Amino acid sequence: MLKIPEAPNSIQKGVPLKLTLGEKAITQLGANLQFIHPPFDKNGFISHALNEIEELGITQRSAHISESMRKFLPQVYSEALEILVKSLTPPLKKTEGNGLASMFYMPHCSYIAKYGVDSSFNSDIDPFDISIQAQYELTKRFTCEFSIRPFIMADENRTLNVLYKWIHDEDPHVRRLCSEGTRSRLPWATKIDSFVKDPSPTIPILEALKNDPDLYVRRSVANHVGDIAKDHMVVALDLCEEWLKDASPELKWVIRHALRNPFKKGIERAIAIRKAAK
Repeated sequence: MLKIPEAPNSIQKGVPLKLTLGEKAITQLGANLQFIHPPFDKNGFISHALNEIEELGITQRSAHISESMRKFLPQVYSEALEILVKSLTPPLKKTEGNGLASMFYMPHCSYIAKYGVDSSFNSDIDPFDISIQAQYELTKRFTCEFSIRPFIMADENRTLNVLYKWIHDEDPHVRRLCSEGTRSRLPWATKIDSFVKDPSPTIPILEALKNDPDLYVRRSVANHVGDIAKDHMVVALDLCEEWLKDASPELKWVIRHALRNPFKKGIERAIAIRKAAK
């Protein structure tokens, strides 16, 4: 039976986040993969994944576990990915209060990010489409905001064309990925230099999602605009000023949240816009 381990609802004081990817998670991951693919060497995988993991942080653990998955899953990426996707538990039913349990899927994202861009891992067959589709399913369980970025950097236009379609998806986790994954300076992630230089390709995503019915998505839009403000203050201010016209209370919150840092820095135009957005 496929399942993920229980985890706290939030980060606990004195309990490192990295422990969500500890022995319990690795053992369950091995069991899930063997359930879908009986030839999978569960014990070998668990032993390899646990080896020297104690000193690793959360992102390092995720990468390490993904390397263990690579070692014990079929070597052709498409075959391995099919097993991973089939091993997913049901999608999240809500966007708030899901706790830390979904961190279980962080190594899956690491696997796709590392092996899903390069055709050499897939018998020289382009893995783009299957990697994107896998992330479409995975982000409904755990955000793919980090794993989508290598695809943006490797093939920006192709990836954006997919995201431009996903902004209309019925699942809020998918819609949020479109905004969060394209943030130029997403925390804990490598910055996307092309968007640091020119944020215009992401503006259509923000325009489409600024009035999203889910706060989870709108918060991402606000943070995305905040990223833009770090490199293109005028672009961010112009965008928020335009959004002020006939703005709903929810959109006014997005504007205030987006400009909180320029406001703190005393930028007069940001102060004026935030005041108008009350």
